[in-house]
Amino acid sequence: MKMIVIQIKPTLQLRHSPLITTLSPSLTPPKTKLLRFFAAFRSSVAAPAAMDGTKSTAVASCPEHVVGKWFSVPELRLRDHYFTVPLDYSLDHRTCPKISVFAREVVSVGKEEQSQPYLLYLQGGPGFECPRPTEASGWIGKACQDYRVILMDQACLFFLFVLYSFRGTGLSTPLTTSSMLQMKSGEDLADYLKHFRADNIVKDAEFIRTHLVPDAGTWTVLGQSYGGFCAVTYLSFAPQGLEQVLLTGGIPPIGSGCNADTVYRTCFERIIHQNEKYYKRFPQDIEKVREVVNYLAESEGGGVPLPSGGILTPRGLQTLGLSGLGSSTGFERLHYMFERVWDPVIAPGATKQISYYFLNAGLYLALQSTDLIPLINMQFEKWSDYDTNPIYALLHESIYCQGASSRWSAHRIRAAEGVQFDAIKAAKEGRPVLFTGEMIFPWMFEEIFALRHFRDAANVLAEKTDWPPLYDIASLNTNKVPVAAAVYYEDMYVNFKLAMETASQIAGIRLWITNEYMHSGLRDAGGQVFDHLTGMLNGKKPLF
Repeated sequence: MKMIVIQIKPTLQLRHSPLITTLSPSLTPPKTKLLRFFAAFRSSVAAPAAMDGTKSTAVASCPEHVVGKWFSVPELRLRDHYFTVPLDYSLDHRTCPKISVFAREVVSVGKEEQSQPYLLYLQGGPGFECPRPTEASGWIGKACQDYRVILMDQACLFFLFVLYSFRGTGLSTPLTTSSMLQMKSGEDLADYLKHFRADNIVKDAEFIRTHLVPDAGTWTVLGQSYGGFCAVTYLSFAPQGLEQVLLTGGIPPIGSGCNADTVYRTCFERIIHQNEKYYKRFPQDIEKVREVVNYLAESEGGGVPLPSGGILTPRGLQTLGLSGLGSSTGFERLHYMFERVWDPVIAPGATKQISYYFLNAGLYLALQSTDLIPLINMQFEKWSDYDTNPIYALLHESIYCQGASSRWSAHRIRAAEGVQFDAIKAAKEGRPVLFTGEMIFPWMFEEIFALRHFRDAANVLAEKTDWPPLYDIASLNTNKVPVAAAVYYEDMYVNFKLAMETASQIAGIRLWITNEYMHSGLRDAGGQVFDHLTGMLNGKKPLF
C-alpha cells in the first residue's frame, strides 16, 4: 500500500479571525413558542445533581458545571461532566432556554491529579454520541499516555428533563423519537433542531474549555468524520482556543451556499466504484440481491412490512450501502447479511418469503482482521440506527448548507443519474442492483417507522435558506494553528477530491494521504493513526 505525505502552503490572505459570534437570526414567533415551552419545565426540573459534591481540579462544581466521581475500566480512570449551556447563544444567557451537554474525562490510571494537556474528541454524525471506553485500547489508550481526553457528545444535546424521563444511548441522551414528539409542530421542531449544527457545537466546546481547562488554556481537538467538519468550523471562528487540530476523514467542503449538490455528484462516482468492488468480491450476491428486489417489487404495496411498522422496499434495501460499502468490514457484513435472507421452505407448498432473521434477528459474526468475532446486530432495521438517532436523518443535508437550502439534494442528484440507481429496472434487465451511500431521501420519512412523525420537520429543514455560516475562508487562509489530517483516498463518505480542495485553503495543514485505511481508520487502527498524525506535528515524521 502506497502512502503519501503532502504539505500544502496556500497563498496567505488578510486574516479575519472573529471570536465565536452571534450567527442566529433575531427572535421569531417560533422562538417565542420555544421559550414558553422551556419555561413550563424550568421551575420543576433541576440541573443534574453533583455526583459526589467534590470540586474539579480546574473548577468547582456549579450550576453550569457538575462533576461526577472517578470510576475505572482496565488501565483508565474516568469521570463525567455535565454543562448547562444556552440553547441559542444569540439570546440573553440569563433568561434563554438551557440544554445540557455531557462530556467524559478519561486519563490513564494514576494520572487523575497530574497536570496534562487536554484533548477534545469530536465524534462523527451528526447525532451520534462519543465512544464509551471499556479498556485502554485503540486511539484512546494511546492518547491517554500524554493527554486528558475529553469525549464530548457534541450533537447529542438534550432537554434538562430528558435525563430523568427517557432512556437512550449513554448518559447524554440524544434527541430521540419520543423526546422530539413533545414539539407541537414540524415548524417548532425544525426551529429547535437548527441549533444543533457545527456552529453551536463549537460554541459549546468553547464554553466547556473555559470551564474545564485550567486558566481557560488551549486544547487539542481530534475530529473524526463530521467531528472534523466541526473542527474546521472551530478553526474558522475560535482558533484562540486551539493548541493543535487532528482530522481523520473529516475535511469538509467549505464553499458558500449549499455544497450538498457538489458532494452528491462527486460521491456517486465513488459509490458506483464501491459497488463494483463489492460484487467482484461476492459475485454470487448479484443474483441474490436481484432476487430480493424482484420479490419486494412484486409484493403487495411494493414491499414487505418491517417488525417496527415500517416497510422494506427495493429503494430501502439499497440504503444498506450506507454501512456496507464504506467501512473496513462492511463488505463482509453486507454479504453475511444476505446469506440468510430467505426462510427455508419446510412445508410442502409454502411460499417463499424473506426471513424474520434478515428483517430483525441478529447476525453477530463479521470478519475483523483474520478473526471471526462478535460485532453487531446485522439485521436491516438495526443497520442504520434511525430509531435511536433520528437527528442524523433530519440534519444530515443541513451540514452542507450556508445561506441556502438543500432542497433534498441527494434525491434530486440521484434522479439526475437516470436509471443507473433504479433497483427495479436493474433487476428486471439482469444488471447488478447498486446500493446507495451516505444519503437521506424524503421517502425515508414514510418508509422508516421511526422517522414518520418528523416528515413535516424534515421538509421545513430541506427548504430552509437562512442557515448561518459554518466556515470563514479568510481565517482558514491565514490559519496559525498546527493541523494534521488523515485523508483516505478511497473514502466513500468524505470525497477525496473535495477534501483536497478544502485542504488547499487551510494554511499550514499537513496531509497524510493513504489508501491503507478507509473512513473507519480511527476505529480500525486508532493507535497507528493517532501516532502518525501527532508525529507529523511534533517532528517525529518527515516534512516531505
